Amino acid sequence: MRICVVGAGAIGGLLGAKLAAAGEEVTLIARGAHLEAIRAGGLEVTMNDGSVVHASDVAVTSEMGECDAQDLVILGVKAHQIAPIAGELSALFGPETLVLTTQNGIPWWYFQRHGGPLDGTVLDSLDPGGVIADAIAPERIIGCIAYPAAEISAPGRIRHIEGTRFPVGELDGSDTDRVNGLSETLQRAGFKAPVLENIRSEIWLKAWGNLSFNPISALTHATLVDICRFPPSRDLAARMMTEAQEVAARLGISFRVPLEKRIAGAERVGKHKTSMLQDAEVGKALETEALVGAVVELGRLTGTPTPSIDAVYALTRLLGHVIVEDRVRIRAESLAPVLRAIPAAAVVANGGD
Repeated sequence: MRICVVGAGAIGGLLGAKLAAAGEEVTLIARGAHLEAIRAGGLEVTMNDGSVVHASDVAVTSEMGECDAQDLVILGVKAHQIAPIAGELSALFGPETLVLTTQNGIPWWYFQRHGGPLDGTVLDSLDPGGVIADAIAPERIIGCIAYPAAEISAPGRIRHIEGTRFPVGELDGSDTDRVNGLSETLQRAGFKAPVLENIRSEIWLKAWGNLSFNPISALTHATLVDICRFPPSRDLAARMMTEAQEVAARLGISFRVPLEKRIAGAERVGKHKTSMLQDAEVGKALETEALVGAVVELGRLTGTPTPSIDAVYALTRLLGHVIVEDRVRIRAESLAPVLRAIPAAAVVANGGD
């Protein structure tokens, strides 16, 4: 199968390297130092069990226009990065090309091939003006939820932290040869890729935690366990998740996991920084709309009040605005080196403050 991974970052690179190792013909779209390192020595992925996958024969480029039509295009970029490149994707499309989406949060295609009263509705928070919808025909799309955690440890190198699950499903819930074939391809590469009848329910299950833990962590610099063990933030997360559950219910979605169990699962992850906190710390644009703004919009569409989500959304948008407009990174910095440099007598003289 000819596969192009658009955005060979942590998740896209993990997929691309393992698919290449399984014998698929893989092309990676990358940028900057990561691109140059892959060109020079291939892409190396260190799995959480210590094994190493070295994809040395992958093609890599920064230009989609240099590629031929593919059998499968994997969108590995973040949700807010799709619209700027939407017009370039056509170079990768043949008559039967599939597009696999792996973005966090609610996807731009949520109401495409939906079948309900909102069928075909374009979510302005995710796809202003319908740019993405115009560029990617809904018939091409296979929905997917990316559960693994990974990070780029150095240019050309990815560290897998946990998870191998990539559930997939047709947008209309149908059982097709193509979605089953894609599932088999992912499984041959070492992933768990069950075919789901209702891909939107699984998207909501992951988005349920993302919409609360990600922005709270970015705003407070707290890890998952910190948020869950501090009663005020745990209560805020629960209120946000309850509001989201009510929005989802009005869209016909039910959750197979109770709210408290979902929070307990996040707590067990421990001292983990969410992706949004990691982005804030390095000065990257935040995934605010896909993770939070889309739920606010869905609340408006369904007539569901979301006061807690609205408040956190406003603060997170402001944080993202500061990061982008002022071109800054915002991260906690330990005071230990500073305090060690201050003479003990000076600390006592100031009352220990």
